[in-house]
Amino acid sequence: MRNAVVTELEVVDDFTSSARCDEGFLHVRRLRCRNRREDGSHSPIYRVDVIDRPRLDAVAVLVWRKAPSGAHEFLTRQNLRPAAYFRTQKVPTVPDARSHLFCEEIVAGVMELDDRGEAGVRSRAAIEVFEEAGYRVEPSAVQLLGPPFFVAPGIISEKIFLAHVEVTGLTGSTPEGDGSPLEEGGVLTWRSRASLEQALAEGVIQDAKTELALNRFLARIGV
Repeated sequence: MRNAVVTELEVVDDFTSSARCDEGFLHVRRLRCRNRREDGSHSPIYRVDVIDRPRLDAVAVLVWRKAPSGAHEFLTRQNLRPAAYFRTQKVPTVPDARSHLFCEEIVAGVMELDDRGEAGVRSRAAIEVFEEAGYRVEPSAVQLLGPPFFVAPGIISEKIFLAHVEVTGLTGSTPEGDGSPLEEGGVLTWRSRASLEQALAEGVIQDAKTELALNRFLARIGV
């Protein structure tokens, strides 16, 4: 992982007006649709925009360990998030003084084409834990946390699969990352349960998958 201090994102070229909708990291399908009703009638035609990734779904992993006291600790990671950062160019509903250059969240990554079934989800989770957190775990050690969920089903087709894995007693290495500039300046932090819950409650962490993964995990272990 590269540890350079990133202070801002600079737009070198905004090529929105010349870019195709079906290229890049996200694909936008612009459709005209209508509702077909049970009685055979139809609604008026309306526009629908659907955002897809070239790879449909993603996995997010709650990495945890037990402290010497027996208490649970959870690993988070600071990631550069351009979409959140560029909110500063818009007028928010509620004034927000934070820049959101980095967002704190749990380990996550996009599924690849050969990641099939629950075994594929576990395999991808193990790969992401090593790349982003530096812990080598077996796919069999990864446990799924319930069904996947939609991020924003009105516009985004992606589902996120939640999982957790214990790394108590394992020695982590410096994460290799995937070579993306978006991984520059990433920082790993171990948080206690109280610290993580407080960060979520106060909005220090504003990531839905992190909160949902924590809540599902705590419900599963019954604490």
